[in-house]
Amino acid sequence: MGIFELRQGTSPVILAFPHTGTDVPADIWERLNDNGRILADTDWHIDRLYAGLLPEATTVRATFHRYVIDANRDPAGVSLYPGQNTTGLVPETDFDGKPIWKDGAAPTEADIAYRLARFHTPYHAALAAEIERVKAIHGVAILYDCHSIRSHIPFLFEGRLPDFNIGTDMGRTCAKTIEAAVAEACGTAAGYTSILNGRFKGGWTTRHYGRPETGVHAIQMELAQATHLSTEAPPFTYDEEKAARLRIHLKDILTHIEALASTLHR
Repeated sequence: MGIFELRQGTSPVILAFPHTGTDVPADIWERLNDNGRILADTDWHIDRLYAGLLPEATTVRATFHRYVIDANRDPAGVSLYPGQNTTGLVPETDFDGKPIWKDGAAPTEADIAYRLARFHTPYHAALAAEIERVKAIHGVAILYDCHSIRSHIPFLFEGRLPDFNIGTDMGRTCAKTIEAAVAEACGTAAGYTSILNGRFKGGWTTRHYGRPETGVHAIQMELAQATHLSTEAPPFTYDEEKAARLRIHLKDILTHIEALASTLHR
């Protein structure tokens, strides 16, 4: 089983997809309970949603599921949101707080160490290498971390999530011009709602790589799945009409940040 899919491009923009993978090794699958096997917390169809929007962008996509190990969590196991409900490096529950492992089958420390070495580390090694390659070409690299989540998850947040959730760790992970351009594009997208650094402020990927002072800028986009799915429950069907409307705005966002690369300090 491949750990990741890589497509190298010539753009200063890199698209990362840590949560679209649905591959689960057979021995791990056997340990998941019926609820876990739904794989409900997948970022369903996000790679399809972004496909072709920025033809020369580099893409790095994890093929393994986040229940195997979460590619967007600190390998040391540090919580992204201390004091708030969230899921960890290897989740014990789904986003609704319901167990995903059979009784007695939850991953051990040894399991986690193995999965770090087998899945998490190779994915991030590939991503880091692409950041350095792109930066060598352009003097800067812009990492755009692509995500989605169900619109209503009371265990994680109250009410309905905005459509566009932009995360920059309170402005720390990218230039202000990038943050402002994305926020403006989302804020003026007719029929959509948006928020900057709300419930989702950027995961470990964004926070780890985003170092504007070194020429590496990172931003996370968490999309509410109602924007592009027919239903946010099994079978999580892609809605062509919704997606076509959304893709117009996503293309606008990516085109804007690509154009900004030449203006950034190197």
